Amino acid sequence: MDPDHRFLLKPNVRIYGPIDDKAVWDVLDQIQKVLASDERLVFELSTSGGDADAARRIGLEIRLLREWHERETLFVGKTFVMSAGITIMAAFPRNCRFLTSDTQLLIHERRIDRSVDVDGPMRANIQILSEQLESVKAAERVEKDGFAEFAAHSSISCDELYERAKSNFYLTAQEALEMRLIEAII
Repeated sequence: MDPDHRFLLKPNVRIYGPIDDKAVWDVLDQIQKVLASDERLVFELSTSGGDADAARRIGLEIRLLREWHERETLFVGKTFVMSAGITIMAAFPRNCRFLTSDTQLLIHERRIDRSVDVDGPMRANIQILSEQLESVKAAERVEKDGFAEFAAHSSISCDELYERAKSNFYLTAQEALEMRLIEAII
């Protein structure tokens, strides 16, 4: 490891496990401690994924820390960064992303699990279905924005990333480095 990168082994914000409401609250608490110091953010993540909107909220806090509080923000992915974890990783600029050599990434389309009951007058059912369709379209726009952020300054286009994500796109740390999705392997 480059001696200049040893500080990456001392994270001050960590998530190990699912991305959910609890993870959001844990990250908010950990970020408050960073704000109370003069430290840069070193964010360590190992996750098999979770709630996409919880991941987006964590990503927002990272961007605010960098942009409004003018703190350096660095990402260290360890062993597995999957699904919603990619959304968090995307909140860090490409040159601030690092992975351990054993890390596997999984990039895929956002998934929803929702049932819609259609029962009653046709006009009311059309309204219900239209609202659900608009919700899915909005989620797709957010997803594409996230893919664009993740692919920025890499050698893979947002469109290619989006196409590959349709069939569960797994990457090793080395492949992520070769695609310039990360700065280095530590």
